[in-house]
Amino acid sequence: MTLKTFLLACLCLSVCSGYSQTKTDSISKKSSDVVSNKDSVIDGKLFASEKKIDVEVDTLGVKNLKDLPQVAELDKKWLDELYNNSLFDTIYKSVTELEYEPVYYPELSTDTLKARLERLNARTPFNVEYNPSLESVIKSYLKHRRNSLERLMGLSHFYFPMFEQEFDNQNIPLEMKYLAIVESALKPRARSRVGATGIWQFMYGTGKEHDLNVSSYVDDRSDPIKSTKAAAEYLNRVYRIFNDWDLALAAYNSGPGNVNKAIRRSGGSKNYWNIRQNLPRETAGYVPAFLATMYIFEYAKEHGFKPERPAFQLIQTDTVHVKQMISLNHVSEATGIKIEELQFLNPAYKLDIIPKVKGKTYALRLPREAIGTFVTNEDKIYAFANAEFNQREKPLPEIVSDDTKIRYRVQNGDYLGKIARKYGVRVSQLKQWNGLRSNNLKIGQRLTIYPRNHGASSSSKPVKKVVNTAGKQTYKVKSGDSLWTIAQKFSGVSVQNIKDWNDISGNKLKIGMTLVVSK
Repeated sequence: MTLKTFLLACLCLSVCSGYSQTKTDSISKKSSDVVSNKDSVIDGKLFASEKKIDVEVDTLGVKNLKDLPQVAELDKKWLDELYNNSLFDTIYKSVTELEYEPVYYPELSTDTLKARLERLNARTPFNVEYNPSLESVIKSYLKHRRNSLERLMGLSHFYFPMFEQEFDNQNIPLEMKYLAIVESALKPRARSRVGATGIWQFMYGTGKEHDLNVSSYVDDRSDPIKSTKAAAEYLNRVYRIFNDWDLALAAYNSGPGNVNKAIRRSGGSKNYWNIRQNLPRETAGYVPAFLATMYIFEYAKEHGFKPERPAFQLIQTDTVHVKQMISLNHVSEATGIKIEELQFLNPAYKLDIIPKVKGKTYALRLPREAIGTFVTNEDKIYAFANAEFNQREKPLPEIVSDDTKIRYRVQNGDYLGKIARKYGVRVSQLKQWNGLRSNNLKIGQRLTIYPRNHGASSSSKPVKKVVNTAGKQTYKVKSGDSLWTIAQKFSGVSVQNIKDWNDISGNKLKIGMTLVVSK
């Protein structure tokens, strides 16, 4: 090989080597962020297999939707409120055990309180004058009962309009509405230790004097409107005796006889504050509790109260006279209104059943949006209720004997109202059987129950039933569906048909379950 040939070969080898190195470097620069040699090509791009690729959430997905926990908790608190008697117990205790020792509450000075009471006194017929005892009660309430008062202010948005209307009709001071808070903490089914019942705490005999009837089904003392009318009549009677609203309040609580005795023992004085020491202990704290409540409600904004409003106002409800016997469960099934709301709106029906009695008229109160549904489908709803009643051995569930009592273990999400409905008993019965002073329950707590619902059991689980759907028309349950609404979708199909064809004993449905809707 000549020298010229050798040099030409070396030159070619050098050019090829340089070209190859340049190509390798260009690839390396384009993927400089990849440190691994285990590479993959995806859509024409080089990725390292160890590099994490973030998952993008599908914002349009609708699987596993959940309620807002904090809102669900508020809803639960409201439903608990419908059955809770703790406020009533607290009010009763505070009135009977009032102490008049000075209370340290720097947020309210004595001078400010005096000025506000003077303004309050100018616009009400009650004797709202400053004295150290009243100051003590007001400051004690502000300091120790703030949460209870906020809850009562929320409930008052529903009840106070009906109180004011009736008091205006009978020329009673509108401020008398605060008496219902002292009497019952606005609990229509409140019952005192001596048997006084309802928002205005009528004894059986006094209630009968004012046409408040009590039967196995109905207790008019728990009807907010009927009992308010009776309370106004009674207050007018005692006012005509004493011609003083403070003494009328005292007489409402302990009777005119006890007030007259206190007047005699006080040398003929007719000022409540002068005869207070001679009144029964409960009555002695009654008017101060009333005046303290009135002051706090009238100056709630100044003290920073933020009450929770109820789910609806009185003006958002209406009544319809029922024509046949029907239960609140039937109404709930037909209208979609929660049973707890129906119980709140219709507290006079002791067993959640509205009877049909010759010569008497019973009303059902509903949210306005449900009135149209009920009236339009009235005949169908009554037929549904009648069919349900006919399925029972007796119109009312039979109480089980003592030897069939059960022990129930409290589970997460349970509350007394829920357990009571499950076993067909009253919350008051649950509390009595188990010695409960409040409605607070603990998970795992054991309760003794004498159930009305024979089939209810805390430990038994229903056997899963298989229904043959071959060759039959079916329907998939959607959110908001009920047996009654589904039956209306198919001509000639009744609720009982759907139950029979699908081997269903109750009224509960699960979203997504498939029902046979034809023979």
